[in-house]
Amino acid sequence: MQQADLEEVLASVREFVRERVVPAEPEIARTDEIPGWLRQQSKDMGLFGFSIPEEYGGLGLSMAQEVRLVMELGYAAPAFRSMFGTNNGIAGHVLLESGTDKQRQEYLPLLASGEWTASFALTEPEAGSDPGALTTKGTRSSSGAWVLNGTKRYITNAPIADVFFVFARTEAEPGPRGISAFLVERDTPGLTVGAKDAKMGQAGAATADVFLDSAVVSADHLIGAQGQGYITAMKCLAHGRVHIAALCVGLAVRLVDESVRYAASRMQSGRAIGEFQLVQGLLADSQTDLAAARGLVLETARAFDSGEDVRMGPSCAKYFASEAVFRIADRAVQVHGGAGYMRDSAVERLFRDSRLFRLYEGTSQIQQVIIARELLRRVSEA
Repeated sequence: MQQADLEEVLASVREFVRERVVPAEPEIARTDEIPGWLRQQSKDMGLFGFSIPEEYGGLGLSMAQEVRLVMELGYAAPAFRSMFGTNNGIAGHVLLESGTDKQRQEYLPLLASGEWTASFALTEPEAGSDPGALTTKGTRSSSGAWVLNGTKRYITNAPIADVFFVFARTEAEPGPRGISAFLVERDTPGLTVGAKDAKMGQAGAATADVFLDSAVVSADHLIGAQGQGYITAMKCLAHGRVHIAALCVGLAVRLVDESVRYAASRMQSGRAIGEFQLVQGLLADSQTDLAAARGLVLETARAFDSGEDVRMGPSCAKYFASEAVFRIADRAVQVHGGAGYMRDSAVERLFRDSRLFRLYEGTSQIQQVIIARELLRRVSEA
């Protein structure tokens, strides 16, 4: 996308998020659902396909452009972005990384338009931080079709998904080898979705278990080469980590804004609390965390686009930004004092929302492992 066009999109999204989405947050929190009008307007704006190439109906943003857009989206409660984030991110990128031309032509336009919602079904009850330990099995039948059996856990958008990108072990080899990716439509016999999870935060972003009980999928729904699913998943997660880091920056901007506005208006002993130096210290620390996270994400996105760093950089960005936004959320509650602990407070809700960023797309501890191993690998290969 040309720079002028991007700036127009960013301005439009900024206005939409701040004037329409933010005021809807109490309703989303109360109903645990995204209103239909908000979903439709998001479709109309092309938000379900901003990272999907234009040839498939998307906006075709580069990573550097995508993070700037996601920073704008992140200003609102995270459930809003989650509605279309999987289509653009870890699910849609399964097809972009490894799908056949036919699979891309058939499914990517459905995702880009928002007609269909996708889910990325990798995590299992005993395979979260180590997806190579997954036990869902894919067995080839005599007809050539694949039969899938297993359980997936905490799958985003599962209650409303039209298609699931399922990872299953198709060979006896342990660990990452022998895992394949499959495209499984919701109406596939043998696929069922459990009850919607009750979560600490991010109301409106639905997750649930997905059960595969001899679910039969045709041979042409295998995505990429057999046994290469783990590689595909890792590529998708690397992209997703940069995306989530940018989302954390957007939420950090919101939290700093909430903190500064409150500090400037809340009176104590005849003075705005923002005049007290200890409160100023909280604000300064949050703004510094925000500035550092934003700069890291922008540089990471540049290196990702150039191919210079598609592994360690995403982990660094996701690790730092997710930890930073939680620090900022904690300070926001502290600045608000007792008011920040009340359920009708935006910072109380956003504090709970922000906690998830340190868990999904790889926990902070997993990011530490990836970063350290990559550093050691570079030394050994030098």
